[in-house]
Amino acid sequence: MKILIFGPKARYDLFLPDFVRDMPVELVFCGAPAPSLRAAADNPDAEVIFADAITPVGREMMDLLPNLKMIHSEGVAFNAIDIEAAREKGVFVCNNKGCNAASVAEHAVMLMLMALRCGVTGHRAVLAGEQIRFKERFMVSSAPELGEQTVGIIGLGDIGAAAAKLLRPFGCKLYYYTAHRRPPEAEAELGVEYLPLEELAGRCDILSLHCAVNEQTTHMVNEEFLSHVKPGAILVNTARGQLVDNLAVRRALINGRLGGVAIDTFDPEPTPADHPLVDLPPEAADRAVFSPHLGGITGGVFRRAHRNMWSSVKLLMEGRRPGFVVNGL
Repeated sequence: MKILIFGPKARYDLFLPDFVRDMPVELVFCGAPAPSLRAAADNPDAEVIFADAITPVGREMMDLLPNLKMIHSEGVAFNAIDIEAAREKGVFVCNNKGCNAASVAEHAVMLMLMALRCGVTGHRAVLAGEQIRFKERFMVSSAPELGEQTVGIIGLGDIGAAAAKLLRPFGCKLYYYTAHRRPPEAEAELGVEYLPLEELAGRCDILSLHCAVNEQTTHMVNEEFLSHVKPGAILVNTARGQLVDNLAVRRALINGRLGGVAIDTFDPEPTPADHPLVDLPPEAADRAVFSPHLGGITGGVFRRAHRNMWSSVKLLMEGRRPGFVVNGL
């Protein structure tokens, strides 16, 4: 079985499960940063595609692969894959549901703490020899503890639920919004209360995004949403950059409607230095914390993800249905 891999060979070598070594597979690594239709045209007998979470896999590529049986995202997200075209062609689209939940939830909590406790600006102050001056300013800022904050979790899937479990011991008041409200017993187990989105936005000190990207959620954090946000709230995004309207969030940060942003995921990626949420005036820049899309990048995540991916290949070779199918086949 030939597998086209849009991702670095070093990563696949590092996380290759032991059971794969005896499988009759041919791996074709297609290079980075962007895939080419040339790889598909040169390998028309490929039956599987492995693609990182931002690699576009569209109808045109699928048309070049008449034997294609499965497209497997290396991550949880699959919005870069044309799932309608795949369904029409009878091609399974699979993801690694839940494999990064603990890692991304940890990252979200880290970003919350950094935003609240001046993690970046304090670091810079020490490097600049301004430790005491910064400390004195901080002591009269009435900086809150995380446990004093009301946190709104927007999207209560695997990652949102993991974030709730981590936040609960801090003592945070936790609200959530999701398209389909959870049963009372699930809410009680996580220590969360449901609120409609606009009410949640107006009541919470920290808003943490954990939604998938789809037609309903694209640019959900827009001017209208931000008009309901509690003044001074902190927006945390460890989900996808497409959830936010960049210019609307920029304006809200500059005019003070948002007290801060803590962002791991941008639109677009790679993120240019002149991105509207990165190239900020100094007064807003000091209230922004960034990380380069590291939330789901740990050894544990990749070990779990690659085990899932290769297990699905094994199931296909046995004539069985792969795991974590997301396109309704």
